[in-house]
Amino acid sequence: MGLKVKLVKSFSGAPDTQLRTITGLGLRKLGQERILQDTPAIRGMVFKVRHLVKQEVVPEEPAVRERRKPRKIRLRDQARQKQASEGPAPK
Repeated sequence: MGLKVKLVKSFSGAPDTQLRTITGLGLRKLGQERILQDTPAIRGMVFKVRHLVKQEVVPEEPAVRERRKPRKIRLRDQARQKQASEGPAPK
């Protein structure tokens, strides 16, 4: 089960701790919705900013995003693969 959280009120003028909590929930814009795991930590974060968000329990699970390597590492790996496929350099 997941927890659908929607930012329904502006966080302008809110204390810094609440701004960081909203960012931690992954909300950036007014009206944005996220489906998060239903854990005590997430529920505590929602409770802290309950006057700014709307929550509801939904049967669907949140999508797990695959972590991406940094761009620098991806380019390095591509260059190594290209070099390996060409074979050793002639001497």
